[in-house]
Amino acid sequence: MAYAIGEKYKLCLKNKRFIYNFILSLVFLLIGIVATFYAIIYATDRASNPVSDIILSNIPVFDVDGIFLYGPVVFWVIIGIYLVFHEPRKIPFTLKSIALFTLVRALSITLTHIGPFPTGIKIDLNSLIGVFTTGSDLFFSSHTGLPFLMALVFWHNKVLRVFCLASSVFFGIIVLMAHVHYSIDVFAAFFITYTIFKISEKIFKYDRHVFMMGLDHQNGNA
Repeated sequence: MAYAIGEKYKLCLKNKRFIYNFILSLVFLLIGIVATFYAIIYATDRASNPVSDIILSNIPVFDVDGIFLYGPVVFWVIIGIYLVFHEPRKIPFTLKSIALFTLVRALSITLTHIGPFPTGIKIDLNSLIGVFTTGSDLFFSSHTGLPFLMALVFWHNKVLRVFCLASSVFFGIIVLMAHVHYSIDVFAAFFITYTIFKISEKIFKYDRHVFMMGLDHQNGNA
């Protein structure tokens, strides 16, 4: 197994275009993270009053803090292990898709300033999740959208597809139970994320081709 992984990385490192796209994906992702950081600050400063919600107004808040905080960490560890130890050639397209997601979400956050639902769990700004959110970045839900994005990215892999789809629905339910997202934040996430994925397929054609066909195939066509 170690030999097979080594061969995969050897093939990746021999391809200059892959290395370029890998570095570009990291830069793109960093830009998305920074944009989201400042968008959250802006949205928190401009947050208006909360509004009623057809689901949140009719269910109690549940103590799911631990799942809300650390569930995504477990999810991303699993995705990271798969990419790093099994499919390194798929890293650039995956990171670029995530980066595009963060940029679109950052724009959405700056356009929507509804205050958090009053009964929602309070985000500890000194915690791990506090690094990424204050609770005012509502539209649209990254807890729901990012796992769904990974389901679309890895649709060809049945096990990962089912895992990511289940995670997306599960985290969507969790954020509603915790009252940290409005219903529209969760339901709209699926539609917006699908659009983001289709855009990624168009603007990152080379990375998508390598993702699906492999670097050995790409080199053979060079």
